[in-house]
Amino acid sequence: MKIDKKAPSAAETSAPPTKPVSSDVPDFKDQVTITRHKTKINGKTMAYTATCGTWVMREEHDKDGEHLGQKPTSAMFFTAYTKDGVRDVADRPIMFCFNGGPGSSSVWLHLGLFGPKRVTLDREGNAGAPPYKLIDNDFSMLSDADLVFIDPVGTGYSRMIEGEKTKEYHEYQRDLESVGAFIRLFVSRHERWASPKFIAGESYGTTRACGLAGLLQDRYGMYINGLYLISVALDFQTIRFDHGNELPPVMYLPTYAATAWVHKKLPSELQKKSVASLVKEVEAFAATEYAHALFQGDKLAPKEFDKVATQIARYTGLSVAYVKSTKLRVQIHRFCKELLRDEGKTVGRLDSRFTARDRDSAGEQFEFDPAHAAIGGAFATTLNDYLRRTLKFETDLDYRVLSALYMTWGWKDFANRYVNVGETLRRAMNMNPHLKVYVANGYYDMATPHFASDYTVNHLSLDAPLAKNISQYYYEAGHMMYIHAPSLTKMAADMRDFLKKSLT
Repeated sequence: MKIDKKAPSAAETSAPPTKPVSSDVPDFKDQVTITRHKTKINGKTMAYTATCGTWVMREEHDKDGEHLGQKPTSAMFFTAYTKDGVRDVADRPIMFCFNGGPGSSSVWLHLGLFGPKRVTLDREGNAGAPPYKLIDNDFSMLSDADLVFIDPVGTGYSRMIEGEKTKEYHEYQRDLESVGAFIRLFVSRHERWASPKFIAGESYGTTRACGLAGLLQDRYGMYINGLYLISVALDFQTIRFDHGNELPPVMYLPTYAATAWVHKKLPSELQKKSVASLVKEVEAFAATEYAHALFQGDKLAPKEFDKVATQIARYTGLSVAYVKSTKLRVQIHRFCKELLRDEGKTVGRLDSRFTARDRDSAGEQFEFDPAHAAIGGAFATTLNDYLRRTLKFETDLDYRVLSALYMTWGWKDFANRYVNVGETLRRAMNMNPHLKVYVANGYYDMATPHFASDYTVNHLSLDAPLAKNISQYYYEAGHMMYIHAPSLTKMAADMRDFLKKSLT
């Protein structure tokens, strides 16, 4: 991607450039830069404008029945890309994108999948040695839709205004309201109410996306054309290894098998299969014999216990003795540590194709996620460089790529029960039967396994005609399947095809 030589400098843009600030509190004013660029996407050259910065978000303020106007509460950071030369924006789709965490900025979808630039990685997704670089993203969805990347409060450069309680925003409903308010404001300021609208979320971002589909409809009357759900986390019961919850062991088994397959830990007859055919075989076992065995609990006959343990060991590459010691319930972090223990290696949670080494091999959990370690530095480095040198946004604030907000995230809307936004999605689709849903799954994703995603979709209680609005896709990669070059190529084609079908 090359910057147009005729592009205005930061000082010449329609909004003032940002000023370096020494504190962690934003000024009570919008700070935006605008730059113009050209690139080639999907084989075609296009010119576009990048708008980057923070908007001060305000809320209606009432006290003792008296309306006191709008009170500034936060400054939200975003990066937007719009195609130049569009005659009528009503004909141009717009897509709002964010990641999850909770506590993640939008850097992963921004520089890994959707944006006009992406991080340089090898075929398998390794970033290599620093320093890291960006390249033009020939797979960017900017060819088909304008893009807006949103950093929720507490991530990226998004911050609370001084005096406001940051923790208040770090819970399910408040987060929805905050991001929903930003989307409403962006659509209004940029006159995009008449444009087809899409929302893309990854991981917890899929939780947020489904929540927003409902909130935007109910609060603003804003109906969405399509949702891109990447690495689904809608029903947390399917992924929480709590005592007495028998779903996760079943949901994770096919992913354990795929992981053992990619590391060549399975019997020869299973190694000869494709990963897709292996997964189908394990899914059938997990949903029948395995689920039935777990359902019986302590009443499971010893002979049946031995039989199921042997089959689990065969599919996972673990020893029969180890499987028995877990009482047939292999927890995810134990698996990440156990599979390659004899080699002194651990496997990744976000992408189990990746491996690393801990201080020793005796523990039950890895010291760090090998998958995140392989790419985290590259995404953080290139994003910070790109915002300042290319998009001309200058600030002394720390860009928070990933904050541990998930440790203290509030769930009062789901008190004493598992988080499940499947019902929100079902209601949104029934209210808006034109809403289409794209679901992307990675075979090596142990954060949000594909079988759990399938289970969630299959339990939405949608009528048959409406269920056809959901399109499910599977890729031979992990949580961020787009870092795997073959998966990125397939994913880009699938996403473009989905968008076009959503508009017909």
